[in-house]
Amino acid sequence: MPSPSPRRAAVTSFPGYVAVAADVDRGWLDSWTGDGGLGAPLSPSFLCALEEILRLEAGSIDAVVLAPPLDGDPPMELTPLDAGTHPRLVRARRYRTGVRAWSCGPAILVIGRGLAGRWEVAVEVDEPARNRGLGRSLARAARHLVPDGRPLWAQVAPGNAASLRAFLAAGYTPVGAEVLLLPREFPGAVAAVP
Repeated sequence: MPSPSPRRAAVTSFPGYVAVAADVDRGWLDSWTGDGGLGAPLSPSFLCALEEILRLEAGSIDAVVLAPPLDGDPPMELTPLDAGTHPRLVRARRYRTGVRAWSCGPAILVIGRGLAGRWEVAVEVDEPARNRGLGRSLARAARHLVPDGRPLWAQVAPGNAASLRAFLAAGYTPVGAEVLLLPREFPGAVAAVP
């Protein structure tokens, strides 16, 4: 598939298929996937080769989870954030457009449009407030906030077991894996992947 936007690429894997959204030669891609193996495009050697060709940097390979929206208001009090420099908010703006954020004291909830224009959520809970169900509550609250009755996606690093458990407990279902490739990060980088 073509790149999702200029100077961006993505590799997504779902049951039964893999999509490589990158401006690369089909012959080159087939040389990696010609045997029909679905694991090659998420392998370190493939991602390194893709980085070299595109002059982009691969992020982490994340588990992708998905949940339907929920009706009504969130069951917790959230304070909208107009702007801010919270690291989670700054990071969200690098990967998403139309970013909106809320706080509930020791945590932040962020929703924006990510890969292919889908609605994506991220949450972060301050260290002293962890292990009390706040991440799960925020992940569930996000399902009440997604616009247009659209499903809500999240990417979770597989090693972040606490976050993965929180999203699963909030009603999200694992649907695949993905990695985004972007220009190398530099201070102040805010370009999003539409």
